[in-house]
Amino acid sequence: MSVHPSVRVVKKPLRLDDEVRFLRSWIEKPLHMGAVMPSSKALARTMAGYVDAHDEGPVIELGPGTGAITSALIEHGVDQRRLVLVEYNPGFCALLRERYPLARIVHGDAYALRRSLREVLDTPAAAVVSGLPLMTKPMRTRLKLIRDAFAALEPGAPFIQFTYSVTPPIPKSLSGVRTEASERIWMNLPPARVWVYRKD
Repeated sequence: MSVHPSVRVVKKPLRLDDEVRFLRSWIEKPLHMGAVMPSSKALARTMAGYVDAHDEGPVIELGPGTGAITSALIEHGVDQRRLVLVEYNPGFCALLRERYPLARIVHGDAYALRRSLREVLDTPAAAVVSGLPLMTKPMRTRLKLIRDAFAALEPGAPFIQFTYSVTPPIPKSLSGVRTEASERIWMNLPPARVWVYRKD
């Protein structure tokens, strides 16, 4: 069937496509997903804002999904070539390779971070940005993750994590670790808060 030149073909918005992908993945494996929907622009911008865009070190993103936070990092000024995206879902990995061809996409398990980064990371990272569903994991798993993240980071560099919970995903009382939190981000479904941890 031919389309008259005056008729515009309207493509489905990218955001809606991503929401469908997220929802499908959440239905299949709810505990592997940090959210039912991609992070809102407000949440993604808040997370990206804690990253030093001018540092030359790698920026590791854990569980990037369809790339909502990844895009915010790039818009914040982080060079795409600095990005190391660790994603468990192979379908999301393929999508990320297509959207961010200059980034390093690692199909791996972020909860086994040392193994996933072993052949990828050759210099200390400037930040770790996490969209993982930490509150679904035992505290021991969360503490191992942040220890592995600190091992990959420059001294004082941030581990950035969002949560929907009113309590921090990792205790504020960790020895030698400085903690800060954003205001609650109401322009997200559900509302979220960003927690930042730094070890000197």
